[in-house]
Amino acid sequence: MKQEAFFNISYGLYIISSSDGSKKNGYIGNTVFQVTASPAQIAIGCNKDNYTASLIEKSGMYSISVLKQSVKQNIIGTFGYHSGKDIDKFENIEYIETENNTPVVTEDCLAWFECKVVKQVDVGTHILFIAEVIENDVIATDAEPLTYSYYHKIKKGLAPKNAPTYVDPELLKKEKAESTEVMQKYRCLACGYIYDPAIGDEDSGIPPGTPFKDIPDDWVCPTCGSTKDMFEPF
Repeated sequence: MKQEAFFNISYGLYIISSSDGSKKNGYIGNTVFQVTASPAQIAIGCNKDNYTASLIEKSGMYSISVLKQSVKQNIIGTFGYHSGKDIDKFENIEYIETENNTPVVTEDCLAWFECKVVKQVDVGTHILFIAEVIENDVIATDAEPLTYSYYHKIKKGLAPKNAPTYVDPELLKKEKAESTEVMQKYRCLACGYIYDPAIGDEDSGIPPGTPFKDIPDDWVCPTCGSTKDMFEPF
């Protein structure tokens, strides 16, 4: 399975916040989608290990703040890579509280939604909270929303460990190394012939796209007849 394929699925990046009345917290989430238009319902996916998940279960409420593409990196860092059990994430950020005591981050955001949970679904490592939108507002109209694709490709950011899209960096390195190996060219030390995986050697029954390591051991250089052990990466 190619993990990088998942990066092509379109996501936004948001701050999901909640409070149980005595403690408030929020996290960076990308699994946010509208379920119905009438009534307006939105669903989020929250890792069970997120402190915010327990707050949502207790209060039955959460907010969604749509982040700007130009969001400050420290906001991503605070809400995406720290636990609310250890720090107060709202200490140095602009936010409001609704009549239901739901915290809503407004700094570097385009819009926000306050949602009341109507159903939750256990999906293993995460919980899907389906909720009705009871209040919302537009903060800015002169900026673009932050997408996961932009965050990953331009800001070079990785998903937090509890995010649905989290991928172990070591796994990515391994996949990239394997991909490089697939397209690695090899040169015959005897005559200089270059084996190109993209071309293969159809005269010898080796189709295009065949990595050098997958060529049969009895294959020989089509130019001089040298064996595979006479080739080096080129």
